[in-house]
Amino acid sequence: MQIQAYAIKSHHQEDVSFITKLINFCTEYPTSSSMAYARNLFDVMPERDIVLFNSMARGYSRSMTPLEAFKLFVEVLGDDLLPDDYTFPCLLKACAVMKALEEGRQLHCLSMKLGFDDNVYVCPTLINMYTECEDVDAARCVFDRIFEPCVVSYNAMITGYVRRNRPNEALSLFRVMQGKNLKPNEITLLSVLSSCALLGSLDLGKWIHEYAKKHGFCKYVKVNTALIDMFAKCGSLDDAVLLFEKMRYKDTQAWSAMILAYANHGQAEKSMLMFERMRSENVQPDEITFLGLLNACSHTGLVEEGREYFARMVDEFGIVPSIKHYGSMVDLLGRAGRLDDAFGFIDKLPISPTPMLWRILLSACSSHNNLELAVKVSERIFELDDLHGGDYVILSNLYARNNKWEEVDSLRKSMNDQKAVKVPGCSSIEVNNVVHEFFSGDGVKSITTKLRSSLDEMVKELKFAGYVPDTSLVVHADMSDQEKEITLRYHSEKLAIAFGLLNTPPGTTIRVVKNLRVCKDCHNAAKLISLIFGRKVVLRDVQRFHHFEHGKCSCGDFW
Repeated sequence: MQIQAYAIKSHHQEDVSFITKLINFCTEYPTSSSMAYARNLFDVMPERDIVLFNSMARGYSRSMTPLEAFKLFVEVLGDDLLPDDYTFPCLLKACAVMKALEEGRQLHCLSMKLGFDDNVYVCPTLINMYTECEDVDAARCVFDRIFEPCVVSYNAMITGYVRRNRPNEALSLFRVMQGKNLKPNEITLLSVLSSCALLGSLDLGKWIHEYAKKHGFCKYVKVNTALIDMFAKCGSLDDAVLLFEKMRYKDTQAWSAMILAYANHGQAEKSMLMFERMRSENVQPDEITFLGLLNACSHTGLVEEGREYFARMVDEFGIVPSIKHYGSMVDLLGRAGRLDDAFGFIDKLPISPTPMLWRILLSACSSHNNLELAVKVSERIFELDDLHGGDYVILSNLYARNNKWEEVDSLRKSMNDQKAVKVPGCSSIEVNNVVHEFFSGDGVKSITTKLRSSLDEMVKELKFAGYVPDTSLVVHADMSDQEKEITLRYHSEKLAIAFGLLNTPPGTTIRVVKNLRVCKDCHNAAKLISLIFGRKVVLRDVQRFHHFEHGKCSCGDFW
C-alpha cells in the first residue's frame, strides 16, 4: 500500500506494468483482504488487458472465492477482451475447486470456439476440471481428442481415474504411455502407486520401485511415502518397514504412513511405538497420524488407549477432529461392544452426524446382534439417506437372524420402492502382473470349468479338515441348506483364493483384496486353507488386513 501511495505521488499509478506486478504480488498468496485490494486496483485501471485479468483469475482460483474469477470474466468479455491460453487454465481451475461443472462446460465450449481446446496448457486443466466434477468420461473424451498427448495430459487423466477410484483404467493408460516411450515423472509415479495400492498390485508396485531407484525419484519424500503406502496396502509390510528405515529424511506424512501401515495390519503396539519415535525426533503429528493411532486401537480393542489419543489430539496438539476421527471413535467403541456409549458419542457430537457415522454403529450392532439398537440407528440413517442398499441388507439380515420374517419382507419391499442398490462383493488377485476380479454370486456359468473344479476340490479338502459352511449367514427363508451352501461357496473371496491356488506355484503367498468386510464363513475357510495347502493368505478387506498362516489369523478373530 505504501508503494502504491508513492507510485501515485510519482504519477505512475496508471502504469500497466507496475499495476500488474502489484496485483501479482496480492494474488500470489491470496487472502480475502489481498484479493479485495487487488480487485480495487483492477477496477480503477483505465485500460485493462487480458494479462491483468489472468493475474486476477489466478488469484481467485487460489482463494476462498474461486467463482469470483468466472464472474469477473463475464464482465471483461463485455470490454471486448479476448482470452488467451493462460486465461482458460485459471478459470478451469476455479471451476474444479468449486465443482462447478456447468460453468466448466461453458468455458470448454468457448475454448473450442476460439481454438484453444487442444492447447497444451488448456487440455490438462479441462481434464482436471471434468474429473474433479466427477465426469471422468467427459475428461477421457477431451484426452482422446489430443493428437499427441504429452506427459502432463497423461498425468491429468491418470490422476483423474485414481481420484474417482478407477485404478484399472489408470494403469491401462499408464501402459499406453509407456508404449509411446514417454518418460513418467514424479506426478505419474504418485498416481500409479496409488492405483497399485487400491488394487493390491504388488508386482507392478515393485517394478515402479525399481524404476524410481534407477531414475533418481527416491530422493523425493513424497515418492517414498507413496511407496510405503503401496507396499503396506498390497500386504507387504516388511517392504514398507525396510523402505521407511532407509529414508534419510522423514516428514510427518512418512511417519503417518508407517503408523497407518502398522494399524491396518493389526499391529497396534508397533503403531504406538512408532508414534513415540516420531515425537522423540521432534516431528509434529497431524490429523492423519492420529487417524492411524485410533485405527490401531480400534482393530485391537484398546478402548482406553484410543480415548487417550483422541483427547491428546485435541488438547495437546490442537487438532480439530474430522468426520474420520469421529468415525474411528465410533468404530472403537462399537467393536468393543460398547454400543450404547457409541450411540451417546454420536448424539453429543458438536457437528451434525453423517450417515457414515451411523452406518459404522449399525455394522457394530449387526456384529453383536443388537436388533433393538440397530432399528434406532437405521431410523437415523434413513432420515439422512434412504438410497444406500447396504443399510437395508444389514438390518434385514438382523431381522432374519431373529426370525422376524415379516419385517424382512417389509424392509425388502422398501428397498425396492426406494430403488436402493447394494454394492456387490468383489475380490481381486494379481497373477503374472494381471489383476483378476471376482464378484460374489459368480455362478457356475460365469467362471471357467477349471476354476469351478478347483473351487469344488478346495471345499472338499476343507470339509475333510472339519470345515462346516456357516449357512446361518445366508438369510433367505425360501432356500434349502444345500442352496445356502452353494451361495457361500461362490463368495468372491473364495473364488479369488481358489484362482490363486490354481495359478500360482506351491508355497507362494496368495494376496487378495476385497471391497467389503470379509464374512465369517470366508474367514474360517481361509484359516483352514492356510493350514491344509501350506499357503500364507493375505486378505485385505475394507477395514484391515488379515494374515492367515498355519491355520490362524493375525486379527485373532477380532475384526
